[in-house]
Amino acid sequence: MNASASSFPARPSVSLRLHRLALSGHCHRVELLLSMLGLPYTVVDVDLRCGEHKQPAFLALNALGQVPVLEDGELVLPESNAILVYLASRYAPDAGWLPRDAIEAAGQQRWFSLSVSLLGPGAASPRYRALTGQPVDPASVALGHQLFALVEDQLSRSAFLVADRPMLADLAFYGYTSQAPIGGVSLSDYPRLRAWLARIEALPGFVPLPDTL
Repeated sequence: MNASASSFPARPSVSLRLHRLALSGHCHRVELLLSMLGLPYTVVDVDLRCGEHKQPAFLALNALGQVPVLEDGELVLPESNAILVYLASRYAPDAGWLPRDAIEAAGQQRWFSLSVSLLGPGAASPRYRALTGQPVDPASVALGHQLFALVEDQLSRSAFLVADRPMLADLAFYGYTSQAPIGGVSLSDYPRLRAWLARIEALPGFVPLPDTL
């Protein structure tokens, strides 16, 4: 399923640097892949509550002031899904994370898009509000259930979101989905989804997403 580290076509010449917020599911999806690929990396924790992401030093890395940002030598790359594609393409092109054909490519892009358009407001936002003691909007919870019903249906046809093997889209969806109940979006009605979460957690190199500030 995942090639061993020694079979990758290239290795970083120096340790990668991941600028992150540990609580962020966007950062976690990148850490998942880094860990599963066995790539050397160090984390640089960015204090968003103190506004570190809006200071000139960080804005020089990402003008939008958002985490994660990956540094690979001279390359500076923001945006979590873009980082996933880069890492898999650069360091593990034959390990199964990337699409094999047009249908898989379209499927992966679909779930990437949904990880922004629905997963954010339907799972990430309620989770964050609950963790920070803010009231959760019932409309966000309803949106989360709409999305997870779609995921449940997809998982009736394949073991993972795109195919019968894990791909990058699964990593993009895992973190916020796994902790959706924190924000009041119960997963009790989605047995296939819960089994999918367990399959990801059983992958070599899995690391959990923190659930406390």
